[in-house]
Amino acid sequence: MKKMDRSEEIKEKAKKYLVTSSVSKIEPVVIAKAKGAIIVDIEGKEFIDCFAGFSVVNAGHCQQQIVDAAMNQAKKLIHAGTYLYYIEPTINLAEKLAELTPSPLQMTFFANSGAEAVEAALKLARKFTKRYEFVSLMGSFHGRTIGALSITGQSNKKKYDMGPFLQGVAFANPPYCYRCDFEKEYPSCDLLCARSLKNTIEFRTSKGVAAFIAEPVMGEGGIIVPPPNYFKVVKEILDNNNILFIADEVQTGFARTGKFFAIEHFNITPDFITMAKGIANGFPLGACTTRSDIGNSFEPGDHFSSFGGNPVSAAASLANIKFMLEENLAEKAKDDGNYILKRLTELKSKYKIIGDVRGKGLMIGIELVKDQIKKIPAKQETSKIRDICRENGLLIGSGGMFGCVLRIQPPLVITMEEIDRSLEILENAIKTIN
Repeated sequence: MKKMDRSEEIKEKAKKYLVTSSVSKIEPVVIAKAKGAIIVDIEGKEFIDCFAGFSVVNAGHCQQQIVDAAMNQAKKLIHAGTYLYYIEPTINLAEKLAELTPSPLQMTFFANSGAEAVEAALKLARKFTKRYEFVSLMGSFHGRTIGALSITGQSNKKKYDMGPFLQGVAFANPPYCYRCDFEKEYPSCDLLCARSLKNTIEFRTSKGVAAFIAEPVMGEGGIIVPPPNYFKVVKEILDNNNILFIADEVQTGFARTGKFFAIEHFNITPDFITMAKGIANGFPLGACTTRSDIGNSFEPGDHFSSFGGNPVSAAASLANIKFMLEENLAEKAKDDGNYILKRLTELKSKYKIIGDVRGKGLMIGIELVKDQIKKIPAKQETSKIRDICRENGLLIGSGGMFGCVLRIQPPLVITMEEIDRSLEILENAIKTIN
């Protein structure tokens, strides 16, 4: 059978047996293997991966140390139950996360995914505070379980026929400087988006708020980077109202933004950090790390996970963290990100379709518009540019609140040669559409 025939056969099989109706489309790439920042399809065509499987393989595809650690662990123990027996790799990982997260965060509940990590944080926040309300941000994304969707600030992610969702959730204005809700400009705005949180708590809740949740950099919302002092102002308001702060680092964590955790950019300490994606470089694992007094507030039967903290995933995570620290991937992400942002800013001056360029480290967004003054979202053009890039050997993401943001989130091990080639392909695609 010819490879082309096999490719089509696999696609047809997927249509028949996989539930894919929840996504607009699957990229027409049948992947055979991957290494570092390169993906190879079953026809032998190579692609530079600038999306990292939704910002997951931060250490690069099939990084050998991580693969070896997982394989060695799988030969000894695959599963026994983290909340049934003492599993050494999982306990060692909890200790390592306590070292990496800001004090006084110390205890971790392990799950399988980011949404599950968020669910654990929501339940712990309610249990600890004896309050039930939450405040999130418009345009935020926290997962697709019912609880996580309830605190997600995007209506297109939670249709009416998926409800009812949790009650007691209020949404505050996001730090979306390019499309400021208050039609102000930073810094003359005096961080009105942050200060308005006080009114959200006062007038949109019943003053029974357990926690505020936010992504340090909003990922699915369009790679929205808050101003430097945004979270400082937010944290002061939260402290004044005795409200816990959940930092959702599912997408931003593990060196992605130029710091090991993105909240480090803002010099404040949250009460929770939720994490997944880059935690184990592709092995399924989620974690919710919090203070010991909060972590100890659960009672028997309150929460559980059969597979959470799986020893193979835990071993992979420990090797992943070791590799990131040894290779100083956070610093590399910062330097590479600054280089890409500089190059993209130069493109912005050349092509009117580019409305905004923003990012932290290797978490970068390019917002496309039909008109730079009116800022009309260029959603169709965004999709076309992504397709042209793929056809020419570059895989990128797209999204944002209005579907008009190109997302550049490659494995952090991407080489400068691969970066330059990616930018060349991207510019040619933009030039074609512009």
